[in-house]
Formats: sequence, structure tokens, C-alpha cells
Amino acid sequence: MTCKEVTELITDYLEQRLLPAERTRFEQHLSVCPGCVAYLDQMRITVKTLGSVPPLEIPESIKSGLLQAFRSWKNSR
Repeated sequence: MTCKEVTELITDYLEQRLLPAERTRFEQHLSVCPGCVAYLDQMRITVKTLGSVPPLEIPESIKSGLLQAFRSWKNSR
């Protein structure tokens, strides 16, 4: 497995959604790649930190504006 593959699969790894064979390859890569281990550790910290942030209520006017902008963008494509 390459570092690029690790970055693509890291969320599935953290959420324990990898198939056993993928998980084995992922962990084998970690055993030889300190950079990916550091990336995994940073992702764990990020997920933990974001999990402790209370959700923000978005005013209805902003939601409506965003939806309208998205629809306009989508229709212009």
C-alpha cells in the first residue's frame, strides 16, 4: 500500500470500515512508514477535537441563501 492509498483510506480505517485484507495492508504500511503513523495520529487528534465542538446553529436566512447559491451554480453547469 502507498502513502496516497493510506490517506484515501484513513477515514474508513478510523471508523473500522476496512475489509480485513485492506486493514492488514494498511497496518503493514504503518509498520514501515513513520510519516503515515504521524498522519494517522494527527487525524485521531482532529477527530477527537472536532467531536468535542458543539454544533453551530445556522440561521435560516443563511441556509436559504446557500441553497439558492448552490442551485444557481448547479443549473449554470
